[in-house]
This record gives sequence, C-alpha cells and structure tokens, in this order.
Amino acid sequence: MAKQPSTKKAAAAATEDETFALRSLQEAHMANPRHGASDEDLLKFYEQMVLIRRFEEKAGQLYGLGLIGGFCHLYIGQEAVAVGLQSALDAERDSVITGYRDHGHMLAYGIDPKVIMAELTGRGAGISRGKGGSMHMFSVDHKFYGGHGIVGAQVPLGTGLAFAHKYTEDGGVCMAYFGDGASNQGQVYEAFNMAALWNLPIIFVVENNGYAMGTAVKRGSAETHFYRRGTAFRIPGMDVNGMDVLEVRAAAEVALAHVRAGKGPVLMELKTYRYRGHSMSDPAKYRSREEVQEMREKHDPIDAAKAELLKRGVSEDRIKDIDKQIRAVVNEAADFAESSPEPEMSELYTDVLVESY
Repeated sequence: MAKQPSTKKAAAAATEDETFALRSLQEAHMANPRHGASDEDLLKFYEQMVLIRRFEEKAGQLYGLGLIGGFCHLYIGQEAVAVGLQSALDAERDSVITGYRDHGHMLAYGIDPKVIMAELTGRGAGISRGKGGSMHMFSVDHKFYGGHGIVGAQVPLGTGLAFAHKYTEDGGVCMAYFGDGASNQGQVYEAFNMAALWNLPIIFVVENNGYAMGTAVKRGSAETHFYRRGTAFRIPGMDVNGMDVLEVRAAAEVALAHVRAGKGPVLMELKTYRYRGHSMSDPAKYRSREEVQEMREKHDPIDAAKAELLKRGVSEDRIKDIDKQIRAVVNEAADFAESSPEPEMSELYTDVLVESY
C-alpha cells in the first residue's frame, strides 16, 4: 500500500500551489510590462489624458471663482490610471465605481465633459441634475456607479455590482477604485473576503498616490505594498507603475483575462501621484515643493506619452492640434456649465425614494 503524505506535507504543498497562483499574474505582467499600442491607440490615450488634465485645471479655476461649491478633489497627475485601465474595459457590459476623486474616471469612460462640468457647478443640466456635485456623480447608462464621498464605501458596493454581473451572467466585470487611505478601512477586507468566497468578477484597484489626505503611506500603513493585501483571501495582486499609460493598459489586459476566465477577483496597486492637494482646501504643506517638481519633471504620464509619440515619428504639429482641440472642448464645457440654469426647486423631491409594488 502506497504511503500517504503527511497532513503537514499536504498542507505545505497546497500552500505552495496557492502562493504560485498568487504570483502568476504579477509574473505574467512583468513578462510583457507595456502594451504594444499602435500610434493611433497611443494618440487616443494621450488625448484622453490631456482632456482630464485640462478639465481638472479648469475645474480648479472655476472653484477659485466660487462657481463650484463644497469639496472638489482633482485628478491631476493620476490620468494614466483611469485611461489605461478603462480603455481595456467593455463599455457594453463592464461597470465602474470609484471614490470622490471621480471626474477623471468619468472622462476616461467617454462621458460628455459638458454634463460633468455642469454637475460640478450644480446646474440642472448636470449628469446628476446638479444634486451630486463633485463627489457623487452617476451615469447608469454608462454603467458608472459613482462617485462616493464616504471613504471606502464604494468597495463593498462594487462587490455587489460584481455579484450582479455573476448572477445575471452578463459577462461583465466590475472595476472598483479606492485609495491608499481607504485600503485601511475594515469594509474593504469584508469585501475582499466575499469576492473571493463567491468567486466574483471584480478588479479591486488601489490608486496609491502616496498620501491619505495628508498622511504619507509609510506613516499610516504597516503593509505599504498594497497589492499584497489580498493574499490572505487568495486574491492575486499586481504591482503597476501608474504613471505609464502603456504599462497600465498591459496590466489591465492581464487582470481582465484572469477575471473573465472565471478565476475570481484581482487586486491591482497602481503607484501614482497627485500634483495638487487632497482637495481644493488642502495647501499640501506635508510634502516639499522639490518632491512635487521632481514627479512633474521626471514621471509625468502625459509628457511620457508625448515623448513616446515623438519617438515613433508622430509630428509635433499633430500633437499640438490635439492640445488645441482639447482646450476648445474644455472651454466649451465651462461655458455650457456657466450658462446652464440651476435645478428647479421641484428637484428637491425627485430621486428621494423608489416605490416598489
């Protein structure tokens, strides 16, 4: 009779298999770390990133003029994350949910800048009819489910969206964004557990911009490698340079292939950087001017994409034309917002409850 392996050896072998499986996605990503985009694809990525940058700069100006009230969290510096990831999604079936730094994600999903800017300024023509503002924008038509002001709240909601995808068998994947600060919220780990337990089609995306509001990652997190945080739930992690749109896109394709194959959730950490403060009310005195300047000069995602395009032989004039067109689009969006009326008073009573029969 063959000798049976000991319980300890069997457990060790199982653990080794699981560890290999958890590492496999990162190894697949490192084998082909950058997307082989065509010139036209890269031009599109560049255009989308410039749109986000110029839109957010204009939003900052309108906030300074008092045309945007409440909180406003700009996405300047992080453009490659949303563009690289969402360019790989299937807009017909996949869903997106994020936190309060949401303008960039909406723009990357192809939503009209006019209705986003109108929402920022609290106008009736806004995508949430002026009632959501900067932090709470939705577009069910685009399967974009917010925009959430409570730190980490979107992660369990995203897990629910993934459950819906699986339940209805629509083939969709949910992409749920959250920040390095939200990564320390307990509900995030409850969501990880359920997503892994039920084998849900979801990609958890940590946008690690280095600072949770004003606290550096190393001061607030014992485990600063956020892509490892799913290991306890057998969720594979991926460590990605979020300042390189081609690397982000390549990583997105690896993660999506894994999830669409029915292998369960993936946790991606995108190392990125925001040039502005946490919100418009944050002077960002917790970091040096030299640090921000170095990131702008040496790691800017838009400059990197432009350099790659020039290297490929795309003309400077073509790139300048894109920049000019984007400025016109953003100015038109601002004009549309400023000229649009505020919501009717009757809007106070709409979208308050849903009646079921």
